[in-house]
Amino acid sequence: MARDGAIGRGGDQPFHIREDFRRFKSLTMGKPLVMGRRTFEALPSGALPGRRNIVVSRRDDFCAPGVEVAASLEKAIEMAGGEVMVIGGGEIYRQAMPLATHLYITEVDADVPDADTHFPAIDSEIWQTTDISDYATDPRSGARYRFVDYSRR
Repeated sequence: MARDGAIGRGGDQPFHIREDFRRFKSLTMGKPLVMGRRTFEALPSGALPGRRNIVVSRRDDFCAPGVEVAASLEKAIEMAGGEVMVIGGGEIYRQAMPLATHLYITEVDADVPDADTHFPAIDSEIWQTTDISDYATDPRSGARYRFVDYSRR
């Protein structure tokens, strides 16, 4: 997430940070993933291996190899039957925020003025920082970033 909350631009992430992808894999491996249809369609190779992929879609005809489809976020969580990792996009994040207990955020020290998708505001009266890394710089993109974890108060 950029300083301005940007998480998407033109159907893709505005930043590609190798350590962010590694952390994402470590945090989500073996756990059910819940995502919106457009987020799923933006994945370069389809369903993410080693995880149950549940896609929220209002389209009755949506299907894809390696995924289960739910008509709503609530149905997706019910299907998963326990802890889930919500991985986007913006509308799914907005719906999930009142239900979430933890947030694992990669903060990028940049703004994305042409972003079309944003992460919901993180209210400090609801969320407390539980871990924060030092800033690092991605060698490929040059993006300066840090990892910030939150827990619900």
